[in-house]
Amino acid sequence: MMNATFARGLLAGAVALGALAGSGLAASAEEVVNVYTNREPGLYSATLDEFTKATGIKVNAIFSEQGLAERIRAEGENSPADVLITVDIGRIQEAVDLGITQPVKSEALNSAIPAQLRDPEGRWFALSMRARSIYASKDRVKDTAITYEDLADPKWKGKICTRSFQHQYNIALTAAMIVKHGEAATEEWLKGVKANLAKKPSGGDRDVAKDILAGVCDIGLGNTYYVGLMTNGTNPDQKKWAEAIRVILPTFKGGKTHVNISGIAMMKNAPHRENALKLMEYMVTPAAQHVFADVNYEYPVRAGIEINPLVKSFGTLHPEEMSLAEVAKNRAKASALVDKVGFDR
Repeated sequence: MMNATFARGLLAGAVALGALAGSGLAASAEEVVNVYTNREPGLYSATLDEFTKATGIKVNAIFSEQGLAERIRAEGENSPADVLITVDIGRIQEAVDLGITQPVKSEALNSAIPAQLRDPEGRWFALSMRARSIYASKDRVKDTAITYEDLADPKWKGKICTRSFQHQYNIALTAAMIVKHGEAATEEWLKGVKANLAKKPSGGDRDVAKDILAGVCDIGLGNTYYVGLMTNGTNPDQKKWAEAIRVILPTFKGGKTHVNISGIAMMKNAPHRENALKLMEYMVTPAAQHVFADVNYEYPVRAGIEINPLVKSFGTLHPEEMSLAEVAKNRAKASALVDKVGFDR
């Protein structure tokens, strides 16, 4: 049963108190931690419930799809926010750039999370990974291995669908391409991919699968976890979209697969700093990481955690080892290149 109560637009809702676990994390039933998040409530509430059961610390959570970092900045020293949980390295970096985070030193976090998936100064930490994969038509595509660079190959002319390349997921991929190959090569790559598009960029990742089923295109970019959501969701149309595709885990030439993250950061004016640190450390325990893997169809950041069988069927993920902090630094350049080549026009 999910006890965490999320509110849209106001801080409200407490996680029902669970039994104290009697561990070193145990705390008074009156203690709380305030979480701001733009992740869908259903993806986190089970984890937060378990945190409360283990520690007795209530979780007050506020959910909003947009504007949380700006809101925390506007709240200033009176902000009740202890931690921000968000998706995409760009949004996490935005919080850092707004000056609303504070550095955290934790051996529990540093030992569980690979160095490339956390800020060198401790201002953010990844909680889970999502691979930027290729959805390919089961009927029309026989390739079993495709690199990101291959997307610019004329063999795919008129066969690629994608959402806007100004979307955060594709900006991160483009920024990673800059880190890997430099700006000039990335500009040429963008021109090549644009030339191969079957239609103007639109919709979301699920629409790529939809377009493949409809025969609009043969391949497209999409995050891996959407396949789990479509396959096991309640929408019968989306099940058909997922059934029409298979997932290929692409790599950079001479490299590995680009991943983005969901992450957590402690807020500069966190009123419950100790509880916030306990929550951050709990989120990388094996129990919490298993939830990310099994409920969210994401990849855990902690090694040795069993992943969801459907995600496992995509093949073994070998995450690119470049620092996501470097990727974040190149997001503005990536966005400028996308505009320069008129990708979305």
